[in-house]
Amino acid sequence: MNEQQLIKSAIAGNEQAIVKLLESYEEGLYKIAFAYLNNEHDAVDAIQEMTYRCLKKIHTVKQPEYFQTWLIRILINICLDMKNKQARYELKEEIEIPNDAAHPLELADVIAKLPVEQQELIYLRYSKDLKMKEIAEIQSVSEGTIKSRLHHKLRKLRSILAERGER
Repeated sequence: MNEQQLIKSAIAGNEQAIVKLLESYEEGLYKIAFAYLNNEHDAVDAIQEMTYRCLKKIHTVKQPEYFQTWLIRILINICLDMKNKQARYELKEEIEIPNDAAHPLELADVIAKLPVEQQELIYLRYSKDLKMKEIAEIQSVSEGTIKSRLHHKLRKLRSILAERGER
C-alpha cells in the first residue's frame, strides 16, 4: 500500500494505517519538536499530544496530500503552546555576553533570541529542510511572503552576528 492509500485509509478510520503513518514520520516530527523545545522530555510530550490530537481529529483532513503538513502544523502549535506556558513560569534575566574571544556566540543562541514566529520560519527552512511552498502552506500565507520574511530574518541574523563580531 503506497503512502496516499495509507493516508486515505487512516482518514477513513483505520487505526493501523494511522500508526504506520505516524511511525514513518516520527523522526522528522521529533526533530521539529526538539528544535522548538530544546528538551528531549518536552519534545516527546509534544509528540504524544500530537498523536492524541491526530487520532481525535484525523477525520477532519480534507486533502490527503497535505496530511504531513497537517501533522506538522499541529505539532508546531503544541510546541508554541508549551513554550508560552514555560515562559509564564520562568524568570527572565538578561545575560551579558562577554566581549572576549574565549566565549564565542553560537548561531543557535542568536536564533533563540528571535521572536518565536521568526524562529519557526528558520527552523522549518533549515532544520526541517522544507521548501518555501510547504512552509507557506503550514503558515497559511503566500510563498512570496515566506521568501520575503526569510530574507529579512536572515539579514537580521547576519547583522546581529556582525555586531557581535565587531565588539
